[in-house]
Amino acid sequence: MIAMGSNVGDRVNTFDRALQLMKSSGLSITRHANLYETAPAYVTNQSRFLNSAIRGTTRPRPHELLKKLKEIEKDIGRTSGIRYGPRPIDLDILLYGNSKINSETLIVPHERIHERPFVLAPLVDLLGASGEDGIETSWHSLSKCSGGFFELWNKLGGESIIGTETIKRVLPVGNRLLDWSERTLVMGVLNLTPDSFSDGGKFQQVEAAISQAKLLISGGADIIDIGAQSTRPFAKRLSPNEELERLVPVLDEIMKIPEMEGKLLSVDTFYAEVASEAVKRGAHMINDVSGGLLDPKILKVAAELRVPYVAMHMRGDPSTMQNEPNLHYDDVCKEVASELYAQVREAELSGIPLWRIVLDPGIGFSKKSKHNLEVIMGLESIRREMGKISIGASHVPILLGPSRKRFLGEICNPANPVERDAAIVAAVTAGILNGANIVRVHNAGYGADAAKVCDALHKGGRWED
Repeated sequence: MIAMGSNVGDRVNTFDRALQLMKSSGLSITRHANLYETAPAYVTNQSRFLNSAIRGTTRPRPHELLKKLKEIEKDIGRTSGIRYGPRPIDLDILLYGNSKINSETLIVPHERIHERPFVLAPLVDLLGASGEDGIETSWHSLSKCSGGFFELWNKLGGESIIGTETIKRVLPVGNRLLDWSERTLVMGVLNLTPDSFSDGGKFQQVEAAISQAKLLISGGADIIDIGAQSTRPFAKRLSPNEELERLVPVLDEIMKIPEMEGKLLSVDTFYAEVASEAVKRGAHMINDVSGGLLDPKILKVAAELRVPYVAMHMRGDPSTMQNEPNLHYDDVCKEVASELYAQVREAELSGIPLWRIVLDPGIGFSKKSKHNLEVIMGLESIRREMGKISIGASHVPILLGPSRKRFLGEICNPANPVERDAAIVAAVTAGILNGANIVRVHNAGYGADAAKVCDALHKGGRWED
């Protein structure tokens, strides 16, 4: 396990470069921690740090690995500088198998793990909660605490200090770092399709699409999710070229409107080619309903584009997702967690760091009404199940998209999806109170109001202007 830190220059770009150089040096990265923005320690009159960590395998022995890491630091621009002072990059070996090393140049486990939240938080991310396999158990035995690294982390405050000025989990998107614990983000849906279940055909013309984007923003949308491919059950699949023909004219015009200042644009696609073109034209993130299953090339593309990637849970494709075999679950939350983590694993191995991944449990996709309800109420259960495999993956943002879905019509009777917006407020509220960080809605005003009330409830009933 190798810790990463930076507080000089473009910190996110520095981390991206460090990851590439480590891979080029022969390190195979198997897991990433989340990304943390942290207050400086020891020397406090300096800029805030970004911290993370990676887990991987490598042939070089510890001292040879240390030499390679120092070469990478130098290549990125680090000089000796002040101890604990500002630095463009800091790469430290935290653990190396179950080795104990104490030499002039290297101490493993790292000697100050136990006193540094900015090291322990990423380190714990790289572990599984159960600690059942041999290497996990041996790592815990190397800590200075009988309960292992989890107990050390909890002694420093654990999850209770996340979101404070000391340490925040952040998502790098556009030119900013989003702390999604501050408030729930609202993603407004903009469908450019003629056959989407809710608003198909309404926004195919550029003028109508721009008007709808402005309406979503005025209602409180933080993100506009623009899609040109229908993913309703049994929808006809467009080719990438057909999708781009619909998408590009609207995307180009949306990027010009002043209302987009400070807002984010997401492209809803499962095609690598479409994602690449959309990001080149200004989209900030990729929302893939298939989590890389329909076009595996999208994972490499997302890694190269260095934008957030939303991986959604779905079995099959839109034409088969509601077939009976894809609707069978013994424990829907447990199985969604397991299948989503498999997608996370593929994404990480393809080069997308965990700190750019958002998870969507896929409301309405390969699920019956009862499954949708269980997922909405079981988001914390999904996180716990995922945490048994990867603590880090259990902490990434969750996007929830119940808007106008059929199960709401089955419960409340409106056949017209547009008449389900009141029901959406209830579904969104339940989702947020159970752990959703981003809600995807057609009516941004309703969604934003629900999010504000839920965020106020999370703060203990205190509302702040």
